[in-house]
Amino acid sequence: MPALIAALALLATVLVPSQALAWGFYAHRKTAEIAEANVSPETRAKIRRLMAAEKLLGTPGCALATIEDASVWPDCIRRDYWRWGYTAAWHYRTAPICEAYDARRNCPGGSCVTGQIERAHRVLADESLPDNVRLEALAFMVHFAGDVHMPLHSGDRDDRGGNDRRAYYGIKPGLNLHSIWDGPLAERAISDPADPVVRRYSAAERAELGGGTPADWGRESWQISRSFVYPTAFDTENVCEAELPAETKLTQEDIVRGVPIAKRRVQQAGIRIAELLESAFAPGPLPPPAR
Repeated sequence: MPALIAALALLATVLVPSQALAWGFYAHRKTAEIAEANVSPETRAKIRRLMAAEKLLGTPGCALATIEDASVWPDCIRRDYWRWGYTAAWHYRTAPICEAYDARRNCPGGSCVTGQIERAHRVLADESLPDNVRLEALAFMVHFAGDVHMPLHSGDRDDRGGNDRRAYYGIKPGLNLHSIWDGPLAERAISDPADPVVRRYSAAERAELGGGTPADWGRESWQISRSFVYPTAFDTENVCEAELPAETKLTQEDIVRGVPIAKRRVQQAGIRIAELLESAFAPGPLPPPAR
């Protein structure tokens, strides 16, 4: 019987929808580092104080001692499928790129990335709640605010956000369109030592990169999928007028064109996470519920 339970647990982990996988580890941690560099000392102190409740979460295999840990914690805990598998749908909210965008679609009961950013922000802001509850909310908020900025967590062409489209990244095989934007493209975009993404941004830069609501950020990602990701990957502006092939290849030119887009999404995510943290820890009444 123990062997059967172990086998079922392994199967459950394997069956977690690949669409729910999040922005790569490296990109998520960079968004958190950007946020940390752009919040006030008071907010950083409040974050550190909440981290003292880490042990109360009961996730010893998934560290939550820093904001960088928080950025990847929601992916880590999903290895414990029986406890956390229900959170899989919280990492995305795909919308068909060939239909009008509807911010309320595919989010039953708030079980999508935009709904969970709003929920986590409100929980984090509620000082009447125990620190471990608020810390969990902080991690979900930081992670999901990163996820919603990855274009294929919002845009979809009947392929689970690009997961069902095999794709080559240059000559590298064994990937799909979603995984390319999750991993190698984002990593290349934020790895230029001559133009680091982790730094204190000017007030003008923060104003230009920040702002908006989770629904706005999802719409931005959907639009990028519609106007750039799919047309570029499949060399056509008419991605809605014909069946797309199951396999494609991103050329070096495609990759070079995609790099600044991926970089900007990481920067926007980092600045907006900073804004969410500042507003959650600001004194005053709780934010109103989303409508």
